Amino acid sequence: MVPRILSEQWRNDLYAGAAPIFGSWLPHIGWGTGPAIGIAALVVAYGPDLARRLPWRRALLLTWVTSLAWAFALAMVDGWQRGFAGRLTTHDEYLHEVGGVTDIAAMLRGFSGRILDFQPDSWTTHVSGHPPGALLSFVLLDRAGLGGGAWAALLCMSVGCAAAVAVPVTIRALGADAEQKARAALPFLALAPAAIWLAVSADALFAGVTAWAVALLAIATRQRRGWVVAACGAGALFGFALFLSYGMILMAVPAAAVLLARGLRPALPALVAALLVVALFNAAGFWWLDGYHLVVQRYYQGIASDRPYSYWVWANLAGTVCAIGLAPVAAAHRVVRGLRFGTLLRGPDTPGSAGRLARWRDAVDPVALVAGAGFAALLLADLSGLSKAETERIWLPFEVWALAGAALLPARGVRGWLAVQAGGTLVLAHVILTNW
Repeated sequence: MVPRILSEQWRNDLYAGAAPIFGSWLPHIGWGTGPAIGIAALVVAYGPDLARRLPWRRALLLTWVTSLAWAFALAMVDGWQRGFAGRLTTHDEYLHEVGGVTDIAAMLRGFSGRILDFQPDSWTTHVSGHPPGALLSFVLLDRAGLGGGAWAALLCMSVGCAAAVAVPVTIRALGADAEQKARAALPFLALAPAAIWLAVSADALFAGVTAWAVALLAIATRQRRGWVVAACGAGALFGFALFLSYGMILMAVPAAAVLLARGLRPALPALVAALLVVALFNAAGFWWLDGYHLVVQRYYQGIASDRPYSYWVWANLAGTVCAIGLAPVAAAHRVVRGLRFGTLLRGPDTPGSAGRLARWRDAVDPVALVAGAGFAALLLADLSGLSKAETERIWLPFEVWALAGAALLPARGVRGWLAVQAGGTLVLAHVILTNW
């Protein structure tokens, strides 16, 4: 077995030159190196205190701006064209097809017919591997006069980094006294290793959209007024996310966790709004299930049929650790403990006592809830076998939730763990030339 693993044929079958990361070994520096080191140092030194002391909205704004600066600096380690403006313009990417979409209605009607490979008009790899909402987003951006790789990259990075705000907003909405726990997550979200792939990949866009869908759902469980609007907004974003990536069906896990913890009140309006989006795409000529079945066939027409599941089922998780860092992994046992499963297993209810579910809702830690949902979605995605390699990018929508688990680490060690997060990220960005 060992000689086989070390053989050139085995390495070629992985289709990842720096496995488990999809990229190639290339030690390098760029003009983003200095700013990235500076941002990391500032967050380690001042991030925890600012997260505790700033007014809530200013803390959220600073988190988003820092996340953007961190992601952009890491991209600039590879240079403007190679690291940012040119990332989404290659032959396999969405922008390659944007110019050929002259009629949006016709594109939607004929989308499924171009998914399978080895046809004269087959979609490129990424377009074929996703529902039409992803391509539609870039087409609309181009129609708005913001065409080209730089604008597309800016859209993905800005929306993707907004997940660093959506996650703490969700945590805060899940508990009456959860704000301090949400604040504890801010530095880890601002300095996320996943920023390497948030700038830039289309999956960053998917992560931002779904993160805010969950956040709006959590807000709807808490508000007395306007909760229907928030629930409908969440449903609309969930519905659109289904047409950004087929894998976003797994965002049902964080959504279900929120509803289980806070109540089912927003479920109906959210479901109606999501189904309305599905109905609109169906009326336009694209049925989600048809696309999904075809994309599974397309998946195995490519290198997925060669990539060994026996390796990637474990290597995917290693790639995920690279994207979330060691801090959330170190906090994983705290996440499990914070879920308070024992409360649900406690003995039968007595007359006049609160039910098991009510007791669990009072006991569960909001950070553990969202982080646990993120980890659960990651494991389901891994076991499905429909993602073999590139998961540090593909699983961004789930990874942003797992990152929150680092907030459960002891306060006395926060700066040390932030330094570990930053150090690992800087090593990855400077030693491996990632494909995104």
